[in-house]
Amino acid sequence: MQVHGLKDRTQDLRKSLNDSLEGDIRDFLINEAELHTYDDLTKVNPVTPSTVLKCLQARYSAKVFYTHAGCTLVALNPFQPIPHLYSLDVMREYHSAPQPQVNTLKPTWTSRCLMKYYATVATSSQKCQDTVEKIERRVLDSNPVMEAFGNACTLRNSNSSRFGKYIQLQLNGSQLLVGASVQTYLLEKTRVAFQAPNERNFHIFYQMMKGATEKQRLDWMLPLEQDFAWLPHAEKTLEEDCLQETVEAMINLGIDEGKRTQIFRILAGLLQLGNVDFSPASEEAQPCFLQKTADLLQVPLDELQSCLTVRTLRAGKQSVLKPCTQSECGVRRDCLAKVIYAQLFDWLVTFINNSMCADNPTWCNFIGLLDVYGFECFLLNNLEQLCINYANEKLQQHFVAHYLKAQQEEYVTEGLQWSFIRYQDNQCCLDLIEGSPSSIFSLLNEECRLNRASDAKQFRVRLQKELSDNASISWDKLSKEPHFTVAHYADKVSYQIEGMMEKNKDPVPPEIISLLQKSQDSLLHSLFADGDRESEGSRGHSKVVTVVSKFKVQIFKNWYSVFNSMCIFFTGVRSWLVRREIKKWHKAASVIQNKWRRWRAWMDALAEAELDDAEDFMENEASSVLPKLLKERGSVQLSSIQEPVMVRGWPIGLAMASAPSITVSLTATGFQRIMSMMACLKIPFRHGEYKVKTNQFDQGVASIRAQPRVRDAANIPFTHFLE
Repeated sequence: MQVHGLKDRTQDLRKSLNDSLEGDIRDFLINEAELHTYDDLTKVNPVTPSTVLKCLQARYSAKVFYTHAGCTLVALNPFQPIPHLYSLDVMREYHSAPQPQVNTLKPTWTSRCLMKYYATVATSSQKCQDTVEKIERRVLDSNPVMEAFGNACTLRNSNSSRFGKYIQLQLNGSQLLVGASVQTYLLEKTRVAFQAPNERNFHIFYQMMKGATEKQRLDWMLPLEQDFAWLPHAEKTLEEDCLQETVEAMINLGIDEGKRTQIFRILAGLLQLGNVDFSPASEEAQPCFLQKTADLLQVPLDELQSCLTVRTLRAGKQSVLKPCTQSECGVRRDCLAKVIYAQLFDWLVTFINNSMCADNPTWCNFIGLLDVYGFECFLLNNLEQLCINYANEKLQQHFVAHYLKAQQEEYVTEGLQWSFIRYQDNQCCLDLIEGSPSSIFSLLNEECRLNRASDAKQFRVRLQKELSDNASISWDKLSKEPHFTVAHYADKVSYQIEGMMEKNKDPVPPEIISLLQKSQDSLLHSLFADGDRESEGSRGHSKVVTVVSKFKVQIFKNWYSVFNSMCIFFTGVRSWLVRREIKKWHKAASVIQNKWRRWRAWMDALAEAELDDAEDFMENEASSVLPKLLKERGSVQLSSIQEPVMVRGWPIGLAMASAPSITVSLTATGFQRIMSMMACLKIPFRHGEYKVKTNQFDQGVASIRAQPRVRDAANIPFTHFLE
């Protein structure tokens, strides 16, 4: 019965709490007209998902896209141009302004605005204005070029970054912008040859088709009426489809007209290559698109055709030519397009860095901007989504470790009152993906380095055998296609195993490298000038460097070096502040101790000196006043005297040194003890300072008897004087 009664009371308590919370939510949401005024979500009361979302919705409707959440900024995507929000006048208004400085955005747009803002305010009051403006212009012009070649329209974002980017704005000791550098990660080069349904290729191809002049179309062999297999949804017009802006940015970066022409001819050659299809040998071939590709890439037509349709098998010193199947020809065609585009993208990044990166002795500070893909979960997910979500898991772990954990540990250290915030620790998921000795990445790399054909079903069996103990992975046994499901911090994602090994190997046939090295185009030839060593390494028995391995190295070397330096700096500053506070405390304690020792010694000396000079009472005079019993006890009879009697003429030092040793009669309690000490020290009594528990008129202080030698004043604790 007691158990049931406890359960009933618990249920009633929960019900009352829920009813109370629902009532608070209704009371808060009833004032819809005021919801957009909450510029900080910590002011929302109560803080629940519904109240927070309602506030954000109200602010979005009021065209306010930024909201504080404590020291975190929540940015909403406006999905529309905001006039004058990012103008120079607004930037100067926010420059050196007090907090909060909330000015809107999807990550790529945010990164672009931050670059423009930092570059503008860093040059607002500098002497070398011309030099700084030149660097600022190059920093800002690098963004449209990188977006044109690295961004694309996806289902969720019309300007989605299809590569990771870390921009470093370099400042000298005077906080003057002196340079910048760009580091890129994991370009989605497969998008050149394959676009998911309702998605588009990289922006630069659409810019060429829509922005080229008649002369450029003739030079690039891009007729207006021609359709391209690798250019879906070309009829859709976006704000990013502006070739003129990209060309102007390339000019400002120092890319001359000859190099620009070579770049666009190479890109046009890739579009023509996408229209090349393969048929069985019995059918009639029409190599018109292949001819255009060979002309634009400036490679021999017969060697290009042989490279796509025939592969070379080497056995020792002998070579055997083997015709490729129809599907293998398509794979080699796509590989040719991907390797050319990836090398061209890397060349652009290197050129941009050379044009604006400062020498090491010149800069000492920097501002870092990290722009990476967000969490991805599609109907079909493969190696690209696994790497992207792995990067997001690493960022999530960094945020949790150095924001939530660090803040709560600091609260505990400082002894502050706080409510524990439960957060999801994703270490289990990271161990599944990258841990040792067995993880998805390690097993995938091992499978790719084995000299055997890839088998998706066999790889799934191996994953189940090695990783079944990890709670973050699961399998759908009813699914016909081999796959595995990972429980990420954001959601569960199912990854298709088919094709994952091939993408991780990312093999480039040596025939392709040899062909591109024979190109008469100087730019294309230079992109593969070092291909001999790579092809030799691929033919030998050297260790295969997979896509996953390269991506992990990039994250470890670049991201973590930046993150750890920031965290070390933060920890160093915090520990320095703590040490400074502790030093202050020690110094204050030392001062108090020294003062107390000096005061105690001075009181002792004063008591001794004044005691020697004091005139003793005559024994007979004392006997005539006090009874013999009280004389022997050294006590004061309070009951026979109706009013308090102040004893005057006693040395203050002697009184203070002897006050704790004074005894009173048994009838004297707390109030009389206080009155006696105040009488000794001649401190006036203030009404209401103490709580009176007895009748103060019935008892009082008649006289005192000093006994300074019974107890050394130097050994009296200071707290006794306050009792």
